[in-house]
Amino acid sequence: MRSGYVAVIGRANAGKSTLINVMVGEKVSIVSPKPQTTRDRILGVLTETDYQIVFVDTPGIYKARNALTDMMMRTTETSAKSVDFILYVVDGHNGISDEDFSLMKKYKDLGLPMAVAYTKIDIMPKENIPLDMAKFADSLLDLDVFPVSARKGKNVRELKAFLVSKMPEGEKVFSEDVVSDKSEKFMLAEIMREKILLKFDKEIPHGIAVVINSFERQDNGVFDVNLDIVCERANHKAILIGKQGKAIKEVSSFARQDMEKFLGGKVFLTTYVKVKEDWRDRPNLMRDYGYEDLQ
Repeated sequence: MRSGYVAVIGRANAGKSTLINVMVGEKVSIVSPKPQTTRDRILGVLTETDYQIVFVDTPGIYKARNALTDMMMRTTETSAKSVDFILYVVDGHNGISDEDFSLMKKYKDLGLPMAVAYTKIDIMPKENIPLDMAKFADSLLDLDVFPVSARKGKNVRELKAFLVSKMPEGEKVFSEDVVSDKSEKFMLAEIMREKILLKFDKEIPHGIAVVINSFERQDNGVFDVNLDIVCERANHKAILIGKQGKAIKEVSSFARQDMEKFLGGKVFLTTYVKVKEDWRDRPNLMRDYGYEDLQ
């Protein structure tokens, strides 16, 4: 039996969460085309008869601008030091930057085994792939590189088999029916945040937190979910609600549909929008909303 932890690390919007979801076979992390989608360390658990891999989805590497993003970067750094293997994810569609190579060297210098997933090859010019592979060879980092498309499943099986071969011998960390360490309440909040990220532009999605006030299953089998969307500005609240409540109704409808898929039952969703100015720079409010440094 092989069993171990793989930290999935990379710059913001490199495709880490999508890749983990595909390898685990379940949606354990929300995805959007915007940076800062993943804020927490989330474990995605892949269990087969002869192995278990615990993928550690980390916040994208991002220049800290407030206390929340600073905490996110500390979470990534801590996660990278407490695993059996590091998988660095590069967005092949955007090309490899000098910053990517600097970061790869930084994590390789930790002394842990490491490989690279070169993602999004389904949406990039094919002629760019050998050019980027040559850059890896010139870098002298001596890393195994796997060009993959998570959405198309290209080379994902090969990457998964490679990671299994790198896991140490050991017993399962989680029981076979567990796919994530996060609770249902956490996932419901993340589903709502994902829909806000997809619907709204610019700074508004990054300045919101979602707080589940109550989550209960009624006698008739319907799940009653009551939540707050917390934003930082009164004008942001107005945009989130929209004219005659149209925007909040639309985003809540999309969120409710995904919540029903996740829970396997009908959901009655009640949504409120509240303002807490600059909550991302107020540690007490960050803790109230579930964002704390890893110890």
